[in-house]
Amino acid sequence: MEWLNYHHLLYFWMVAREGGLAPAGKVLRLSQSALSGQIKRLEDTLGHPLFERRGRKLEMTENGRVVYKYAEQIFGLGREMLDTIRERPTSRALRLTVGISDVVPKLLVRTLLEPAFRHEGGLALTCKEDRFDRLLAELSLDAVDVVIADAPVPPDASVRAYNHLLGESTVTLLAPAALAPAMRRSFPTGLDGARLLLPTVGCTLRRNLDAWFAEVEVAPLVVAEAEDSALLKAFAADGMGALFVPTVIAKVVAQRYDLVQVFEVESVRERFYAISAERRLVHPAVLAIRAAARSDLFA
Repeated sequence: MEWLNYHHLLYFWMVAREGGLAPAGKVLRLSQSALSGQIKRLEDTLGHPLFERRGRKLEMTENGRVVYKYAEQIFGLGREMLDTIRERPTSRALRLTVGISDVVPKLLVRTLLEPAFRHEGGLALTCKEDRFDRLLAELSLDAVDVVIADAPVPPDASVRAYNHLLGESTVTLLAPAALAPAMRRSFPTGLDGARLLLPTVGCTLRRNLDAWFAEVEVAPLVVAEAEDSALLKAFAADGMGALFVPTVIAKVVAQRYDLVQVFEVESVRERFYAISAERRLVHPAVLAIRAAARSDLFA
């Protein structure tokens, strides 16, 4: 039977958490050489390097990130055990920090995250909404556990991250009741000059829609553009124009914002990804999100 030396794991965890040998040494009251030697023994046991030196900095390898996440849970449970034995208040809630690209529909995010709340001990969820590039930077710093986005990590990205496809959906046009009949009667030619609410230029969905408009030879009137899809839905609810949403949430959006489903565009598709700093997902909540997305939402 193989045994893990938890002292070695603790030293690795502290170095990773404190950001280097020197600050971890001050906390543990150990020399840098002693810490380095203990971590080397852990690497020998696991058969993989856990840190790599970049300039004057130590950065975790891919396997290092995996080990760090397990160490977080192991030592977290250890603290909870002490709290329980000493009759101090404790919580077993699983912690998850999700970065959400600002162009991803919030109702879709809510549906994607729902399986994570089924964790037996509960879930302590933190959501950070921002631009995709900023979220990738936070991912590289372990400030978020996973990023949900409508595009994969670009090949020329300066950070190392991995794409896990959750699924894809066609898009459906939703419109206020007063605008829907004219659009539906002669779709898609009825979109020529029609009042539309669209994502900003540069978004993945906008590029796909612009290409489709050119293909079907229509030139809609763009009433408003926004990165935040919730703002476009609010405009649509006020009767300003029609908008495209992923078909998997079209029914819910239509009901919530009092809109009418006009037509599903099968040739325009959106893909959604869970992006992690590790090649394989290990966080239980993220694994639940991916499994439910593939088997239910996007099945």
